[in-house]
Amino acid sequence: MGKGKKIYTHTGDQGETSLIGGQRVPKSHEKIEAYGTLDELNAFTGLVIDLCNDMPTKEFLMLIQQKLFAVESLFAAASSEFQKDLLGVYENDIEMLEREIDRMNEVLPQLNSFILPAGHPSISSAHVARTVCRRAERCMVRAFSGSEQELAALKFINRLSDFFFVLARKFAFDLNIPEIPWPANK
Repeated sequence: MGKGKKIYTHTGDQGETSLIGGQRVPKSHEKIEAYGTLDELNAFTGLVIDLCNDMPTKEFLMLIQQKLFAVESLFAAASSEFQKDLLGVYENDIEMLEREIDRMNEVLPQLNSFILPAGHPSISSAHVARTVCRRAERCMVRAFSGSEQELAALKFINRLSDFFFVLARKFAFDLNIPEIPWPANK
């Protein structure tokens, strides 16, 4: 925003907003819920970055933030017609996440039970990002129009929640903090 340009527009004061393409919709619209939750995920990803001490991981997370903005824009578009010229996520982005998950998993101990999302702020923040990611995925499914770009975005977000789970485990491993198992049976 340039100097003198106001952040507020008054156009949303009646509970509506515009999608990319100009269509006005209620702020409760499923597309708004989807890209709003993706934006929340992006903000939590920033918190994970701030709590992370490993520069390569920080850089990877910043790349994820860029991809999240691309996914947000796809769901902010009124239709697939307006998605054509937007940045998106692609199969190679999904493969990039899978490679990083596999790389982190190589050093982690085998998981034999559910674990509680706690132990250190970095661990907990990665788990919060994971759960917000799952909620974003549910919102995206409700708003899914069937476009190929949105399908790739759904795959990316699905894999991203797996990434945040493994990242939380990696943080625990790197910090030498024992994972807290949840016993399913007494």
